Amino acid sequence: MSDVREMEKSSRVVELLGRRQWAEVRREVEDWPAPDIGDLLLSLEKLDRIVLFRLLPLEQSAAVFAWLDPRHRDDLLLSLSDDETRQLLLHLKPDDRTDFLEELPGMAVQRMLNLLGPEDRREALDLLGYPEGSVGRLMTPDYVAVRSFWTIGRALEHIRAKGADSETINVIYVTDAPWKLLDAIELRRFMLGEPSEAVERIMDCEFVSISPYDDQEKAVQLIKRYDLYALPVADSRGILLGIVTFDDVMDVAEEEATEDFQKAAAVTPLKASYRDSGTLELFRRRIPWLLILVVLNLVSSGVIAAYQKTLALSITLIFFLPLLIDSGGNVGSQSATLVIRSLSIGEIAPRQWLRALAKEIGVGMLLGVAMGIAATGLGLVRGGWQIGLVVGLSMLSIVIVANIIGALLPLLLTKMRLDPATASSPLITTLIDSLGLVIYFSIAAWILHLF
Repeated sequence: MSDVREMEKSSRVVELLGRRQWAEVRREVEDWPAPDIGDLLLSLEKLDRIVLFRLLPLEQSAAVFAWLDPRHRDDLLLSLSDDETRQLLLHLKPDDRTDFLEELPGMAVQRMLNLLGPEDRREALDLLGYPEGSVGRLMTPDYVAVRSFWTIGRALEHIRAKGADSETINVIYVTDAPWKLLDAIELRRFMLGEPSEAVERIMDCEFVSISPYDDQEKAVQLIKRYDLYALPVADSRGILLGIVTFDDVMDVAEEEATEDFQKAAAVTPLKASYRDSGTLELFRRRIPWLLILVVLNLVSSGVIAAYQKTLALSITLIFFLPLLIDSGGNVGSQSATLVIRSLSIGEIAPRQWLRALAKEIGVGMLLGVAMGIAATGLGLVRGGWQIGLVVGLSMLSIVIVANIIGALLPLLLTKMRLDPATASSPLITTLIDSLGLVIYFSIAAWILHLF
């Protein structure tokens, strides 16, 4: 809804709450999307927030609850009775319920699980048994499966009966009696088939599946690569355990992209959104890397102190320090960003590191020659041919080295099974600053003493 209309509707609900016209409130918000109700809840005083949430139908309240941030979920739960909490958990989708339970402390998880019935409790425990960040934590067991020996007509009847409780019916899964996955078939193939034909007649047994222990990022890559609505999750025996849907995968992709952006800026990833993170939390997330970088920058100060005699030979060398060091940092950051992004979306595999490194060496040499020629001209104008030669050779060397480091560091981190995004721009810039100073002053000392 538009901002003006949303404000008008929100004001109407607040007014009705003030008048205690509960039935009118429920009718007013019955067609609202979950995010809009969530925004309204967060804008209300605590008592009105609880009242409005309790007025929502169970399915609608579950959708709103799943949308809320963990902190707001916890605050809301403290205001609900055990029976209300039980009903809320039962109406959450399995993947949303798992997402909620895994964020709670151990004792709180046990309390929540004890409120569930035996079947729901077993389902939640099965999902929670998978490693954090794995596909098992993301999957849902709400899907539609049919048998290969059924007729298409019987399969369609089953789809109609079970489809309402499924995350998606765009894809129907075919399993045998022990529940081994045999195929994943688009619904339209059932719709176009003859009702009297067997399901096996429209099967091609070509499908993509994923292990529940695989990383969630792999699910993102597979769904993107094969343009899937949903991805079946199967164990080592091929037994179908659940599915990962497109919308769940997009949430993961967004979270991973946000985390990579934060790491690229040398910030420890935030647990909550920036909006919900307090001043002290932001301080704790930013200060460790900044202190590490301060220590690393001391190396640059030591390099300058070690080359005082070289600087004494020509004070003009100082004028070109920002040009050379900043250029090296910029080149290294460019190279690292391109390699990290390619690794994260699967454009290059870790085993292809040698090819990627060779490419970046070639690019670095071309960049170094172009920037070296430009720097030589500046050196000639400001300090004569000796300074021009020093600055030009330094720029060539620094750019090549910076480009290699920017590409190599993410590749090495990936080989070590670490997140390549840890090779942040500030870290790369700081490393190249120190190396750049050594390169610059070494070339200056050699040329100025030589001539």
